[in-house]
Amino acid sequence: MRMINCALVEDNQNLTQAIAKKIEAIESLNLLFTAKNGAEAIDCLKQRLPEVILMDINMPIMDGIEATEIIKSTYPDIKILILTVFDDDESIFESIVAGASGYLLKDESPGELINAIEEVVDGGAPMSPTIANKTLSLIRLQAQKPTEIPDFELTKRELEILSLISLGKTYKKIADQLFISPKTVKKHVENIYNKLHVHNKVEAIQTAIKYNLLG
Repeated sequence: MRMINCALVEDNQNLTQAIAKKIEAIESLNLLFTAKNGAEAIDCLKQRLPEVILMDINMPIMDGIEATEIIKSTYPDIKILILTVFDDDESIFESIVAGASGYLLKDESPGELINAIEEVVDGGAPMSPTIANKTLSLIRLQAQKPTEIPDFELTKRELEILSLISLGKTYKKIADQLFISPKTVKKHVENIYNKLHVHNKVEAIQTAIKYNLLG
């Protein structure tokens, strides 16, 4: 029997115990460690390297999306499955941009969990059905071609920041790269949202792709 080493990153202790029990009940899975946030997980990786990490999104100190981006840049062979209660468009998009290989909801059964882990190890990209439907909707929206391109009156700086957002950069990373403060970046982003008539990063990037604003 093939043994797959995995890790769990989750800040809720009750959920950690529940998910850990699911993992321990599966003979082909070996839980190397659990961590309460992304920073702790990265520290644990200095000692033990799992094949798959089950990663929560909303955590203190370092969230799952930032942790995923850092881990994938340092350990590209590690597969990361986002395991969360959130199925909003922005979380899906940011997780994929950060390098996640799959996206599951936390109420998946042990059978669905092991199937997803085995699939991601074999190079697949497992997703819960509701997540898959949302992802397809995102792709369809991005593929739509406009009949005419409106003038959003974005400044050169706003276009620059929009491009960096599309690459999955955080406000802090954008600020560091452009030598401005995160507060200034946030203000620019607010202006971008207003001019594009959108409410979040995913909608902004969808609009940017649709109207070829990224150059």
